[in-house]
Amino acid sequence: MEERDFFDEEELTKPATLSCLHCRRADTYEIRWLRRTKKKALRGPADDQDRLRFAKARSYMLRRDDLVMCKNPRCRKRFDVTGLQSVVFLDQ
Repeated sequence: MEERDFFDEEELTKPATLSCLHCRRADTYEIRWLRRTKKKALRGPADDQDRLRFAKARSYMLRRDDLVMCKNPRCRKRFDVTGLQSVVFLDQ
């Protein structure tokens, strides 16, 4: 079984305050995330190894955007998203 069989996937956006590395202007940007929520029960054919992996699995969010474009009309350069984790585990 693949890891995707253990989770329900959902795309969402969250605001984050970032500073452009070129013009140093801070602004709020919408960052895309992929939320993977652990399913209640394992479905389909699974062996003991798959059941063990499912028991250890945790819900998490994965950041989709690595680059954003500056909102300053004079700059408009792309810069890396820094200061935000790329993977966030969700405790339920």
